Amino acid sequence: MKSFLIFFALLLFTCTAQSQQLANLKFNKDKKFKVVQFTDTHVNVEEGKNMEVFTTIKKILEIEKPDLVVLTGDIATDGNPKKTYQAFEKVFKEAKMPWIVTLGNHDSQADLSRKEVADLLQGLSYCLNNDKGETYGNSNFIFPVKSQENNAEALVYIMDSNAYSTLKPEVDGWGWFDQSQVNWYKEKSQDYTKANNNEPLPAIAFFHIPLPEYYQAWSNKEVKAIGQRKEDECGPEINTGMFAAMLESKDIMGTFVGHDHNNDYIGVHHNVALAYGRVTKTKTYRKAPVEGARIIVLMEGERKFDSWIREVNGKKVYPCTWPGSFVK
Repeated sequence: MKSFLIFFALLLFTCTAQSQQLANLKFNKDKKFKVVQFTDTHVNVEEGKNMEVFTTIKKILEIEKPDLVVLTGDIATDGNPKKTYQAFEKVFKEAKMPWIVTLGNHDSQADLSRKEVADLLQGLSYCLNNDKGETYGNSNFIFPVKSQENNAEALVYIMDSNAYSTLKPEVDGWGWFDQSQVNWYKEKSQDYTKANNNEPLPAIAFFHIPLPEYYQAWSNKEVKAIGQRKEDECGPEINTGMFAAMLESKDIMGTFVGHDHNNDYIGVHHNVALAYGRVTKTKTYRKAPVEGARIIVLMEGERKFDSWIREVNGKKVYPCTWPGSFVK
């Protein structure tokens, strides 16, 4: 019995230490923090659907060696999402890689509800999802990136852009940020700004459905977007003001979404970067891009980031720096 208690105590200590380490990821000694964004994997492990995704992820992790992975929605879109997410968990556990998931419009169409998926994610190894139920939707939280001295130096916002219109049949189409989410973002941003001597921390945000302003970033005649637009932006038909809130709060440098599989551009609107990831699901039709991921590298103490697309074949495309590559 005594041996069992000692073993249990050691296991608890190890798990607690791992959780604390994951919750305190930091800029490295070169003052950089690299995020890899995978998106729209549409995996169903039970049916063997899009299983090549795991090979793609492993290849890109090996090339990029990031500090954090963010999956921006439509990840386990049908069947038993528990089995599918356990397969993702295995990949990231083997790589000892912290990961986060934002929910897409299809993620609540499987066997679990949106809330059940969010709860499931919070119990998986190396997964940093931490929804506290503070606002509408599921999986809305903030991940601070800290210095070696343990001070918050940048922010990663994770938001639920929801699924479909809640006002059908009058309003069709995709979901939008609820007003409570806009207020939640503004309040959290203000709290971090006040704690930083009233100076907004450099921040990036991840969610699934593009903001209505994405088309304006692509159409910016003064500053050309970098990347491809091969389909219309499938944003919501209602604009609840999240982008305006970001402009007013002055912390967000860029937002990163998925949803539209054929778009991978990054453009600017009012000097905020509005970017797509690169679809990670295996290419299945002619105009689809080669599967891959978007890379974002934050710089400690600076309002700037580097970004590029890494394709599964190893090719690096569309390298840029915000704001340097988007100066008029």
